[in-house]
Amino acid sequence: MNSSQELHNDGDYDFIVTGAGSAGCVLAARLSESGRHRVLLLEAGGEDKGFWIHTPLGFPYLFSNPRVNWMFDSEPIAELNGRSAYTPRGKVLGGTSTINGMVYIRGNARDYDEWRQMGCSGWSYDDVLPYFRKAEDQARGADEFHGAGGPLKVSDHRETHLMADAFIEAGVQAGLPRNRDFNGAVQEGVGYYQTTSHLGRRWSTATAYLKPVRRRANLRVVTGAHATRLSFEAGRATGVEYRVGDTMRVARASREVIVSGGVFGSPQLLMLSGIGPADHLCEHGIPVVQNLPGVGGNLHDHFFIQLMFRCLQPITLNDLARSWPRKLAAGLQYLALKKGPLSINGIFAGAFMRSDERLERPDLQLNMNSWSVAQRTRSGAIPHPFPGLTISPIHLKPESRGNVRLKSRDPLAAPAINFRFLSTHYDMQAMINGIRLVRQISQQPALTHFIQQEIQPGLSIDSDDEMEAFLRKLGYPNLHPVGTCRMGQGTDAVVDAELKVVGVAGLRVVDAAVMPRLVAGNTNAPTVMIAEKASDMILKDALAA
Repeated sequence: MNSSQELHNDGDYDFIVTGAGSAGCVLAARLSESGRHRVLLLEAGGEDKGFWIHTPLGFPYLFSNPRVNWMFDSEPIAELNGRSAYTPRGKVLGGTSTINGMVYIRGNARDYDEWRQMGCSGWSYDDVLPYFRKAEDQARGADEFHGAGGPLKVSDHRETHLMADAFIEAGVQAGLPRNRDFNGAVQEGVGYYQTTSHLGRRWSTATAYLKPVRRRANLRVVTGAHATRLSFEAGRATGVEYRVGDTMRVARASREVIVSGGVFGSPQLLMLSGIGPADHLCEHGIPVVQNLPGVGGNLHDHFFIQLMFRCLQPITLNDLARSWPRKLAAGLQYLALKKGPLSINGIFAGAFMRSDERLERPDLQLNMNSWSVAQRTRSGAIPHPFPGLTISPIHLKPESRGNVRLKSRDPLAAPAINFRFLSTHYDMQAMINGIRLVRQISQQPALTHFIQQEIQPGLSIDSDDEMEAFLRKLGYPNLHPVGTCRMGQGTDAVVDAELKVVGVAGLRVVDAAVMPRLVAGNTNAPTVMIAEKASDMILKDALAA
């Protein structure tokens, strides 16, 4: 901000939440629920309007749409032959829950027990399960592991698929147990996924939490509002400066400021405000409010590679994409009945398995997608001109760590995203074993009538060295980044177990950035859980004040 630019006073609130994403929408709904607290929710993006936003198969159209997507690019990644990784993140109400693949996975129960062992008291699986259940409206009904009546709809696919059925049977033939509920008693196995959708419509946190409460008198939502800096008085966060168009505004918070800008946005806002590694802040001429070396550190993500297969039957999304009559029929079916290909996300089924049988729990996830791509670019994917199937091994427990740093003190500039992947022997070997396990499943009798041949990388790529080269050339982050405002104890912790920023009163971070370690699965459901639990902690403190 230009130092001479006037700040327009935008009022006083009890709570200000920066970012209306997967966590921010939950916080806004819960903190305003009683009617006693005035809540301001700031979102840099716009309203969640548009046909493809609410259509499950629409997420490929959101992959590189600047209207709803930050469209970040990482810095060159040494371990991936110097390639940059395109990293889409939601810039819209609902955040990435508005543009993601909608797969509902919580992770392994042991993940949360490990969080507790790392110094995150109150975050064991027994502690967090009630919040998963509170958030959920499970289409199958409530049970020991699932809730009914919560804001977040969780549903089975409206359409099954012959190839998904065959993939599941092939997994069983390869020795995996059949698993109907990856979020129940046991994670390991193969089966259909559930999704955050309802009656053929995406169910983002904006739809689930924010839309029903937008008219509350004590809740104000401002879109197109880019948070640029936090304000402080006597070591306490007291408000947020933000830009709307060409106007700079400032709002005050009498109780707390909650940063929910996501794994890239949250550390960036903290550092712009003087909270972070002192030497890095000084490089950019930013006065240090609190020296926290861990801000922006601990960045990690799942890693995946696509194994693609040419199929014998024209029943894949490739066939839909290259046929105008099929697309027209699918569109009419969706508009009339909310059924058909557009009502599903194309990621039908998956598996959780161990890269090494000596491991105590799964460290690999396999995704079965009913398409294959001839070319993947920053602007999207081009399908093959023939039926195709993709099975992707995903490494769930990476050891490699990167960081997020400022490129400049300009709050509108993208941060520097420094990923590291495949930098340890285990990270590489787990992925190589994942490729071999995918091949084992693809060669089972159940898939004989569907798979013609492996086209990526092709069976000629067979040695460990060849697979390593394949992974470094064509592997990607799986778009589940976490950890840049790590919860826990120690010098690199950014927030404590109540998600309060260390050394700064009145300030918390609530989003995937606080995860000390990745969970074994998709990260949207855990982020919603974190926000549910944080809301209770924040309101408890407000009541005690």
